[in-house]
Amino acid sequence: MDYRHLGRTGLRVSPLCLGTMNFGPEANEEDSHHIMNRALELGLNFFDTADVYGWKQGEGVTEQIIGRWLEQDPSRRDRIVLATKVYGKMGEGPNDQKLSAYHIRKACEESLRRLKTDRIDLYQMHHIDRATPWEEVWQAMEWLVQQGMVLYVGSSNFAGWNIAHANSLAAQRHFMGLVSEQSLYNLQARMVELEVVPACRAFGLGLIPWSPLGGGLLGGALQKAAEGRRASERMQAQIEKHRPQLERYEALCRTLGEHPADVALAWLLHQPAVTAPIIGPRTLEQLDGSLRALEVRLTDDTLKELDAIWPGPGGQAPEAYAW
Repeated sequence: MDYRHLGRTGLRVSPLCLGTMNFGPEANEEDSHHIMNRALELGLNFFDTADVYGWKQGEGVTEQIIGRWLEQDPSRRDRIVLATKVYGKMGEGPNDQKLSAYHIRKACEESLRRLKTDRIDLYQMHHIDRATPWEEVWQAMEWLVQQGMVLYVGSSNFAGWNIAHANSLAAQRHFMGLVSEQSLYNLQARMVELEVVPACRAFGLGLIPWSPLGGGLLGGALQKAAEGRRASERMQAQIEKHRPQLERYEALCRTLGEHPADVALAWLLHQPAVTAPIIGPRTLEQLDGSLRALEVRLTDDTLKELDAIWPGPGGQAPEAYAW
């Protein structure tokens, strides 16, 4: 396994991150435990979750599933880099969401309890909170780091400006600040190339793309439809919207002799600032299949062809839209 540094840190993580959003809603607890066991066997050491996953308000269903897995064999804890998130609504109280110091501290304590661990390796803000000043956010995060409850702090769904603002203020406080950003990024959704990717590179953040297959659109959607697999109405609409591009894309993948999902993941691994795309397997077969992407090498000509099929915004701002 070719482990990568997470941004500018000395922390080394696997080039694919095991996303756990399906643990509970899509994969039952037993299957989720099998998937995590297999991930360790394969060398994946980067696990990502969130307090809201499981989608039962305040319960932290997915964190509990992970916690019981860690409890079965405490040695597993030191073999993984464990990331979770704070921001989402975890109760009916006025302070049971977002990024007040009050909620950050309470949410962290509750995540630690559910995960049955004494630390969160990467604590990510799930969304920007425009109503809370950064002085308050950083004070809360600094306290968690000082107490050993959190090791690194990351963001998710931040704009480039948010990253620059947050880390500039963190530097003034002599605090490390953000070390990673988790963004929507795939061949079909490339808006982050305008400002988020440049901000990550400038401030030394590792980019962790979520939805690397576009919700399945880039995973061989046309081929699956031809085989008679029924997609949701939303996916059917996306397929029709992007049918010409998908036809060219899947034809290119056939020429390469690779599955479309593997090409989509491999493309992300070729992009600057990207540390590890998040994969969210529901089965062991899906997990095993994802590892092929680590072996796919895309030539410059292939990368240019992929850019032609799935053009981005034209580079970084402002050159993408101005001279």
